[in-house]
Amino acid sequence: MKAVVFAYSNMGVTGLEALARHGFDILGVVTHRDDPEEKQWYASVAAWAEGRGLPVCRPEDVNAPEWTARIAALAPEVIFSFYYRKMLRSEILALAPAGAFNLHGSLLPAYRGRVPVNWVLANGEERTGVTLHWMTARADAGDIVSQRAVAIDFDDTAFTLYGKLCREAALLLDETLPLIRSGRTPRIPQDHARATCFGRRKPADGRIDWNRPARRIYDLIRAVADPYPGAFTFLPDGTKMLIWWGLPEPVATPPADGGAALETAPAAAGTPLAFPGQAAGPPSGAGGNGEGVLSGATPAGTEGRDKNGSPGDPPPGLVLVDERREVYVATGTGRLRLLHVEIAGKRMSDEEIWQYFRDLGGVIVLG
Repeated sequence: MKAVVFAYSNMGVTGLEALARHGFDILGVVTHRDDPEEKQWYASVAAWAEGRGLPVCRPEDVNAPEWTARIAALAPEVIFSFYYRKMLRSEILALAPAGAFNLHGSLLPAYRGRVPVNWVLANGEERTGVTLHWMTARADAGDIVSQRAVAIDFDDTAFTLYGKLCREAALLLDETLPLIRSGRTPRIPQDHARATCFGRRKPADGRIDWNRPARRIYDLIRAVADPYPGAFTFLPDGTKMLIWWGLPEPVATPPADGGAALETAPAAAGTPLAFPGQAAGPPSGAGGNGEGVLSGATPAGTEGRDKNGSPGDPPPGLVLVDERREVYVATGTGRLRLLHVEIAGKRMSDEEIWQYFRDLGGVIVLG
C-alpha cells in the first residue's frame, strides 16, 4: 500500500518503523527543519528516512498549492501523520482514497491539541494513552481507529511518559495497520461534548505559583523537567532558579483534638536552628523535639498561620532549611523538598542546595 508520511521526533520514527514492518510502500517523508532554539533530544525522522533511501522534504508551508500538487503527483493510497506539527489542509487529506490518519498522544477526545504529554502531567492525570484517528479539517476531531491506554506513574516525567507512549504506539500500529491495508479500518465517532483542548506550552508557563498545593507544583516540575525547559521561580534578588526535581510532602491529617496539622517527614531531633534575632530554640508553632525545625525569620504579617493559612503555617514560597540538611519550600498546601536545582548556570543537589541557602541566610521567599 502506497503511503506518504508526515512525521517528526521519536513518535515519527516509531510510526515509520511500523509502516516498514508491515510492508507499506513509503513514497516520501515530509518532516520539519530542526529549530535551533529547541533542544534536540529526540530521534531524527530525516536521518531515518535518508538512511533507507527514501525521499525527504522539509517544506516551510506544506499547505501551499505547489506542495499539494507534488503530493498529488505521488498518488498515495494512504496518508499518515506521526507527530507532524502542522495541520494539513483538506485538499491534501483528500488525496488518499484509503484515508488520512493521525497518531495523537492522548486518549481522545481528552487532550486535543498541542503537547498532551506535558499537559496530562501538569494537570495531575493518572492515565493517558495514544489514539490513531481519521484526519479531518478540525484538529484531533476525526473518528477513532484505535486507542491504547498508558498508566502514569508518580515518578513519571514528560520524557519517561513519552517513551511509554512510543512503545504503546508501536503496539497500536501493529494491531491497526493490517486493518487499514485490508480496507477494514474502524470508525468510532468521538463524543465532542467530552472533548478538552490545550494549546502550545511556552517556557514561561513553567513559572511556579507557590500558592498551589505541593503535589500540583510537583506535577508541573515533572511535566517540564529535562529535556524540557524546566519549572522555575525567582530568588528575592531576581535571580532565576530552575527546579529540576523535588518531592511534595502533604499535610498530615489534623489531630482529633483540633490541634495544628503536622507536615510529614519531620526533621530529625537535634539543636534547633536559630531565627535571625532569636535565641536558638524551636520556632513558634514547632514542637520542642526538633520536629519541623526551620531557619529563616518569619515575615511580618504571617506569624501564626497554619497549613491552610491560619496561625502557625509559613507563607507559600518561604524557604525552609532544617537540621537534616534538607531544604523545603512552603506551598499553599504542604511543602516541596528541593532535590535538584540550577542557579546562575550551576546545578546543585541535596547538600549543595542546603549549603547554598544556609550561606544565603535571612528570610528567603521565592516568587
